[in-house]
Amino acid sequence: MTLFIDGEWITTGNTAPVIDPATEEVTGEISLASTADLDRAIAAAVRGGRAWRNTPIADRTRILLKAADLLAARADHVATVMTREQGKPRSEAKGEVLRVAGALRWDAEDARRAYGRIIPSAGDTVLSVRHEPIGPVAAFTPWNFPAGSPMRKLAGALSAGCSIVIKASEETPGTAIEIVKCFAEAGLPAGALNLVFGDPAEVSKHLIAAPEIRLVAFTGSIPVGKLLASQAGAAMKPSLMELGGHAPVIVCADADPVQAARKAVAAKFANAGQVCTSPSRFLVHQKVYAGFVEEFLAATARIKVGNGLDEGVAMGPLANARRLKAMEEFVADAVSRGAKIQTGGERLDRPGFFFAPTVLTDVPGDARVMREEPFGPIAPIVAFDDLDEALKTANELPYGLAAYGFTRSSKTAEKLINGFEAGILSINHCGGSVHEAPSGGVKQSGYGREGGPEGLEAYLVTKRVSHLLVD
Repeated sequence: MTLFIDGEWITTGNTAPVIDPATEEVTGEISLASTADLDRAIAAAVRGGRAWRNTPIADRTRILLKAADLLAARADHVATVMTREQGKPRSEAKGEVLRVAGALRWDAEDARRAYGRIIPSAGDTVLSVRHEPIGPVAAFTPWNFPAGSPMRKLAGALSAGCSIVIKASEETPGTAIEIVKCFAEAGLPAGALNLVFGDPAEVSKHLIAAPEIRLVAFTGSIPVGKLLASQAGAAMKPSLMELGGHAPVIVCADADPVQAARKAVAAKFANAGQVCTSPSRFLVHQKVYAGFVEEFLAATARIKVGNGLDEGVAMGPLANARRLKAMEEFVADAVSRGAKIQTGGERLDRPGFFFAPTVLTDVPGDARVMREEPFGPIAPIVAFDDLDEALKTANELPYGLAAYGFTRSSKTAEKLINGFEAGILSINHCGGSVHEAPSGGVKQSGYGREGGPEGLEAYLVTKRVSHLLVD
């Protein structure tokens, strides 16, 4: 598997293995970029960016829509690639591919409506506001959504008329490569899109420092996000940061505990819990606590765990051995503090990075799983008596990406909406991100938004023009 620079596929002598997390077998190798490769990608982005921004918007839209159609037509193939390198069930993978094709269509069309405006002014002056592409973008994406995370950056940047150098995850390179093939075949100018892989710290430091790069876009962990944001800030470059969270779920006294539990389980164990917006702290009112836990356990027991390529599998392996070790540490810490394992709590005795869907109860507030994002298939459930106290618990952490609430009362729903400190809220379901609406966090979960009209704003520069008319 190779790099894509200036319209060409490039193989390098430095490589890293790609591992199937369901079997632990090496399925291929990915080429890693040298400093010279990165410099070539930057130079290509400058040239390709000029060509792309000067392409009429109707032609840009046509190319991007063709890329979306190509990707949708190849959804079955790309889904298989994704499952083999990341582990999620193939049905989830195919759904992800189709969603990102839709996201690209939405952004491509929305960019046609990135209007400026004329401002009424006195005398012979015409005052206007205009929007232009910000310029070459450096983007960095993680492994948990091999199509979703790269496409958010690609769709926003390319739709706005920017060029981009994107470093996708070395653990899941195949999906990104398949996406880039669609753009190339659709007729994107050489250099407008460049795909690289390499040592994350070295690649990010080099790209961010390059004076040609005008925007930094990152999805990933809070510690890495802080580092990249500081590097961008030192160079006075704007950045778009979608960072981690620790999403609370508040199940109120009037909620239907069975329906709430079923929806919560479906969201909790999607992608084996490796989702930044995954519900990860369950705060349940005493009145419905027993019913919620009973149905949560029943629904968890129905989850078929296995190789994502196998029929009927609902949860695949974790992405790597690091996540397995992390899950064991979270469970051990919680149990040492008094938590009870209701189900799961251990890795499965089989090849691959499989960890059993795990439900913990009586989890004390100082347990690590209540303070840190587990990013895996662990669900801690605790009871509460007072909604104000539950909201206080939900908001006491420095994260604010997603939050969820269940209630039959419109008044209580508004209290939750107003009370949650999070950028993405869902009431009576655990909905994920959608391309027609903005997503992003508050507090240490980042800044900026992806999706919706707001998603294009980071990739555009606003110019105020005052034009004095002369004969």
